[in-house]
Amino acid sequence: MIGYATFDTWWWPYVFIAIAGWLATDIWRWLGVLVGNRLKQDSAALTWVRAVATALLAAVIAKLIIYPTGELANVPLALRIVAAAAGFAAFLVGGKRIWVGIVTALGLLLGGQFLLG
Repeated sequence: MIGYATFDTWWWPYVFIAIAGWLATDIWRWLGVLVGNRLKQDSAALTWVRAVATALLAAVIAKLIIYPTGELANVPLALRIVAAAAGFAAFLVGGKRIWVGIVTALGLLLGGQFLLG
């Protein structure tokens, strides 16, 4: 009987996490779709949302460059900043193609690490 109770109740935390996670995120997604359909592309609200999203993304990228974890922490700060700036410049010069910026920044990081030993 004990084995049955253990087998019968092992799954409930997973179901709870799945339902709670779904409710916490999907409600906001659906509300965003409903509200977003009513907004004009050039509305002040949508411009504000874009600005906040861009600022959050910039903050995450800056944190990853300035306070990295893992192997990137072994790369000198100056090299990380130069690689990010050069990658962004290559992105702009290369017709706003993301892969151009990524390849440039990655090439500088790898080349810099190789030269520094």
